[in-house]
Amino acid sequence: MAAAFSLASTFSHFSPPSRPPNRTPTPFFLSKSISLQNFTNPSSHLRYPICSLLPHNKNHTQISATTHTKLPPPSNPFASTWESLLIFSTSALLSFSLFLTDVDPAVAFVVTTPRKLQTDELATVRLFQENTPSVVYITNLAARQDAFTLDVLEVPQGSGSGFVWDKDGHVVTNYHVIRGASDLRVTLADQTTFDAKVVGFDQDKDVAVLSIDAPKDKLRPIPVGISADLLVGQKVFAIGNPFGLDHTLTTGVISGLRREISSAATGRPIQDVIQTDAAINPGNSGGPLLDSSGNLIGINTAIYSPSGASSGVGFSIPVDTVSGIVDQLVRFGKVTRPILGIKFAPDQSVEQLGVSGVLVLDAPANGPAGKAGLRPTKRDAYGRLILGDIITSVDGKKVMNGSDLYRILDQCKVGDKVTVEVLRGDHMEKIPVILEPKPDES
Repeated sequence: MAAAFSLASTFSHFSPPSRPPNRTPTPFFLSKSISLQNFTNPSSHLRYPICSLLPHNKNHTQISATTHTKLPPPSNPFASTWESLLIFSTSALLSFSLFLTDVDPAVAFVVTTPRKLQTDELATVRLFQENTPSVVYITNLAARQDAFTLDVLEVPQGSGSGFVWDKDGHVVTNYHVIRGASDLRVTLADQTTFDAKVVGFDQDKDVAVLSIDAPKDKLRPIPVGISADLLVGQKVFAIGNPFGLDHTLTTGVISGLRREISSAATGRPIQDVIQTDAAINPGNSGGPLLDSSGNLIGINTAIYSPSGASSGVGFSIPVDTVSGIVDQLVRFGKVTRPILGIKFAPDQSVEQLGVSGVLVLDAPANGPAGKAGLRPTKRDAYGRLILGDIITSVDGKKVMNGSDLYRILDQCKVGDKVTVEVLRGDHMEKIPVILEPKPDES
């Protein structure tokens, strides 16, 4: 059998039957049986036989009885006799039930030992336990009017993840997690839920900051690391709420660095994005990406997948980019980012013209480009299309497409004076432009 089951039984006046000294004891072979062995009870200083189930071979079990010392008579023979009879009857009934019961040897009397984890497993378990209290579950509620009663109801229209930034109750997540919400709720690791207010957001980088009025002892800020020294191949961990399954851990490695994705809200490119093969699914958005030390290195933002589920290609906004944005949102409630004040054509349209650069479709007169004199695309009196200026460089940095233009502007500040080189007709011109903030951020 897989394990041995033992039962102690007490006999006060029991001794093995006598037999001739030269006669060999005859063993009894049964399908399942017990053997009698001795052990010493230190409290009573008596020796008691033990009934234990021991294997003899593959198909049989041997029953034998042995004693080494003749038991001394007890002080109360009647009580000892009744005790012996009771325990002997119990042992006999148990043994008989074992004979009649069909017990699977592989399952019967199995004693499990404590699970032993490897060093890397222990490190992963510790990382999850230490960082889970920092991860929150965000519910996006939208106001809907009932078609029959005309009552306005709040209906969940989406969910995502986030993490505690500081003890003041600031929570960081993705902008697309909270977009279009009439109300927001944040659920902490201990399942307590708080109403959240939007502190600010940056649509271009898909980052948002919320605020909850929670006790400080319930808030555990996540440790913030750096993303400038990351290496391809190092281990990463993602914690989030995929498909509403709260606090799910997935692991992987950094598959690539300095990737570029577009913001879901504005289409503006996000540079230096981290690529990972850690499973990121709907609901993971806004959750933290951690290194092996448990430090934040990015915000899980997007996946590349034809089906919408994880395909092994996930993207996270680096923490170095996030930190600067969060600081501005907490202090000012907005991010001040410079713009040229133009609308430009899709890159494919410019390629069809056989040129490279950014074609200006519109340049409002009250914007930076309009004030500087950049010409938009328009039609003449006969309906013929007259192309506007094509931006080819900014401050000597070549512009091949819209992503190049955004990348250059991200390195500038509001109020900077830049030189924009454009192709106007069949000649090149250089036009100085003073950068301004977005109208809704001024």
